[in-house]
Amino acid sequence: MIQLPFAAVSAPGIEVAYMASSALFVLGIKFLGKVKTARKGNQIAALGMAVAMAATLWELLQAGKYSGISWAFAGPTLLFGGLLGWRLAVRVPMTAMPEFVAIFNGLGGLASLLVALAEVSLIAVLANDRLQLPGLPSPAGLTLSRHGGFDFAIAVALSVVIGAVTFSGSMIAYAKLAGKVNKSRFGPLGSTPTNIVLGLLTLGLVVWGGFIAETPTELWIANGSLALVSLALGVGLTMPIGGADMPVAIALLNSYSGIAGMTTGFVLNNNVLIVAGSLVGASGIILTQIMCKAMNRSLSNVLLGVMGDTGSAASKEGYTKVKTTTAEELAPLLDAARLVIIVPGYGLAVAQAQHKVRELASLLEKQGCAVKYAIHPVAGRMPGHMNILLAEANVPYEQLFELDHINDEFAQADVALVLGANDVCNPAANDDPKSPIAGMPVLNVWNARTVVVVKRSLSAGYAGIRNELFQLDNSLMLLADAKKAMEDLVTELKAQ
Repeated sequence: MIQLPFAAVSAPGIEVAYMASSALFVLGIKFLGKVKTARKGNQIAALGMAVAMAATLWELLQAGKYSGISWAFAGPTLLFGGLLGWRLAVRVPMTAMPEFVAIFNGLGGLASLLVALAEVSLIAVLANDRLQLPGLPSPAGLTLSRHGGFDFAIAVALSVVIGAVTFSGSMIAYAKLAGKVNKSRFGPLGSTPTNIVLGLLTLGLVVWGGFIAETPTELWIANGSLALVSLALGVGLTMPIGGADMPVAIALLNSYSGIAGMTTGFVLNNNVLIVAGSLVGASGIILTQIMCKAMNRSLSNVLLGVMGDTGSAASKEGYTKVKTTTAEELAPLLDAARLVIIVPGYGLAVAQAQHKVRELASLLEKQGCAVKYAIHPVAGRMPGHMNILLAEANVPYEQLFELDHINDEFAQADVALVLGANDVCNPAANDDPKSPIAGMPVLNVWNARTVVVVKRSLSAGYAGIRNELFQLDNSLMLLADAKKAMEDLVTELKAQ
């Protein structure tokens, strides 16, 4: 394996710090696995990252006469990045969290891409005798061969291709989630033939850079070309993905960002990057599989970017049998209920109604009514979105139930209160084999004695299709903002 001319062997103390950081990452993920301990897990993982950053900065001091140059770049960058990240995290609303995650995934991929290209660029510069640093091998010793530089060249190629696909794909995902892009094609990008051509070009460039390139200059040309093609491939793979499938794409891109970080760890010979990237990559793949099951999607279709633009299937037909209601009319119904199941959705998040929902639930419980929350895996456009919102309002964890554990109980519920959810409780998933969401596991809210759907309008959900739930015989529509509706219901219940 080629030894990078600028790679220093970490001091034992630094490696110990990296090991401690890796252990904290593992522990943090363990705590993130449960709602009760998720906040602690996030704090532990953040501590692990702080340890890793401190160890890296300490390692820069070991660079001798070049430590000043290293700190001149690292210091301001660290300060700027930290302040920017803090400001964004504080200001971002919960409703924009999916877009926020998409941007973070993309930045992780971009970092891996730039680091890999920087490593190859420095080797090319040294080999061309444009820069000679004291104490480093001469440019003549920086030749690559199919035998000596294979593992480094492959690591660089993987960092470039995965990082580039993650970056461009995540930016398209952000644009779609933010409503800035609504189409499934960008010129030829997005079509299956174009994706196949770009995929073959990517494979060819990886083979060239990993197996054929003999000199650093050839390696740089191969990876520079690979970066451009991979950026286009990321756009092409993400453009066809419809709105309803975007949560799956976000989970997959999160995995890509971890894998990109892992391969960059091999490029830099950095153990903590390898461990952290592996953890993110593996957990992202597991989450993607869970999401695919929840959405009834094939992982192979996700990987190939052929899930389809479900938004194009929107129906223009109107509703004819919708029964509307008011908070005043609903109050007696809720007052007499013995079991109410609340189904939170994106509309609840937009309205920031979680605290009012908790207040309503408390009133019902004081009257002897049992209250449960049905959480669909993709409610709120992102896994865990609803859990976080409800945790903010101090909703007891014991009242949160996943789809598999709550669906059978709707038949015993007096009221199913649907707050801004649409696609996750659409009977078309079971009844219409031609529907874009056909086969997707949904919450069987229609089995409740009465279904109350709180929405601002009868507009379609993220999948862009109509919902026959709105005009079932046992359904009532409360057309209002979720927060305002909850405030009115609380007021009416107190007056009973």
